[in-house]
Amino acid sequence: MAEKTCAACDCPLDDNSFQVRIGGKTVEVCCDECAQKLNEAYASATTPDKG
Repeated sequence: MAEKTCAACDCPLDDNSFQVRIGGKTVEVCCDECAQKLNEAYASATTPDKG
């Protein structure tokens, strides 16, 4: 069985991991910092350019 890793930093997930919903998909992350990074990356990728 493949080892699960964090969707943001690719670190191995342990008992402290949790799931977050990003853009309609549920992904597992290792910490709040990684969850925030994914949210920010998704928001910037889906926000139209204003220039």
